[in-house]
Amino acid sequence: MDTQHFANDPEHVVEADRAHVWHHLIQHKPFETTDPRIIVEGKGLRVWDIKGKEHVDAVSGGVWTVNVGYGRERIGKAIAEQVTKMCFFGGTAGSIPGAQFAEMLMDKMPGMDRVYYANSGSEANEKAFKMVRQISHKHYGGKKQKILYRERDYHGSTIAAMSAGGQDERNAQYGPFAPGFVRVPHCLEYRSQDGSTGEEYGVKAAQAVEDVILAEGPDTIGALCLEPITAGGGIIVPPKGYWERVQEICRKYDILLHIDEVVCGLGRTGTWFGYQQFGVQPDIVTMAKGVASGYAAISCCVTTDRVFEMFKDDTDKMSYFRDISTFGGCTGGPAAAIENMKIIEEEDLLGNSAAMGEHLMGNLSELMAKHAWVGDIRGMGLFAGIELVKDRDTKEPVDEKHCAAIVADCMAQGVIIGATNRSLPGYNNTLLFAPALIATKDDLDHVTDAVDQAITRVLG
Repeated sequence: MDTQHFANDPEHVVEADRAHVWHHLIQHKPFETTDPRIIVEGKGLRVWDIKGKEHVDAVSGGVWTVNVGYGRERIGKAIAEQVTKMCFFGGTAGSIPGAQFAEMLMDKMPGMDRVYYANSGSEANEKAFKMVRQISHKHYGGKKQKILYRERDYHGSTIAAMSAGGQDERNAQYGPFAPGFVRVPHCLEYRSQDGSTGEEYGVKAAQAVEDVILAEGPDTIGALCLEPITAGGGIIVPPKGYWERVQEICRKYDILLHIDEVVCGLGRTGTWFGYQQFGVQPDIVTMAKGVASGYAAISCCVTTDRVFEMFKDDTDKMSYFRDISTFGGCTGGPAAAIENMKIIEEEDLLGNSAAMGEHLMGNLSELMAKHAWVGDIRGMGLFAGIELVKDRDTKEPVDEKHCAAIVADCMAQGVIIGATNRSLPGYNNTLLFAPALIATKDDLDHVTDAVDQAITRVLG
């Protein structure tokens, strides 16, 4: 094939995509009469499609990934140099960038000790689930094997990860699921189950977790898996009192606390990891997306030495973690992650995320004051959401088609935002924002101005 001709022939690219590519999270029927979108270049916070149209990307690659922004030559160069020298060896052996990044990462995570490399957030969570199950068999006679997960949280797209998925529309038609996964209630104060608010609601929401533990039997529960801030389920920041009480409950019943940082990790909330906003100490932390900002595929399942030591018994041939992630052995991932972390440090992107997050919430507050359709705004750092309702008193959600129309209107303006999508029956009514951590006030003003115009046109 003449690849150069192919690259310089946009119509050919579009037709090849239309004919052969199965896109993610999108209905393909419209592509019979409209063109699929092809993104060809990115720089900073902006991307250009194959037709030359410029967009401000307020969702970091569509799925909250490109934390340091597009076009970072130093990351590309680091990957090229490393994979040319030594591209891959299975995880039974180590690599120089793997060792270096592990040390750098542990420096940012006091109390955590070991890194297991994989290649996606779903896979990192699978590793954690397998660790919990193996610990149950090795140390608890197979009894402490249940894994709790929370309504509205999301942990990946494999069958096991979906078994721990709190978004019913995402799960629909993909069952039956793996046994031993048990749901606990959400902690969205705006939709408080009993009308309580503030710290009172936070404590009650945590108590609801303990109620499930007691109903199931504490000696059957191996782990509690939670997002620090619920992402695709509607950008839910747990209320005060919640995380402190959750930590106490886990310690009380010897339950491993597994925190899924796939979205929140690497600066999204203004700290290296979301859990660090709440003063808790997890046993297992999983991460992906922002670890290398999408420049290479990498994920990590990080544990304490307490967890790691449970797999060290050379008198038992079955005691070690009998697992492998093929592309956890690719050196391009940690090479990219090293440069990614250096950029975050050198440019103080944690500080920028926190400062620009305040500016973003200020802009969203102005939208709330202007539009009665805005029922709630919530977020932390450069991670925010707007829940749209028909009536602020009843909190009845707007129809999801209106959210989709707002997203489409913004896209037509050259601004890419997100929305809850095939996640929660009746509650796909939250607009989502997660721009790269390099965002400026001007960038954020441009984004929220577009949303203002879109809400006005779509909802009046």
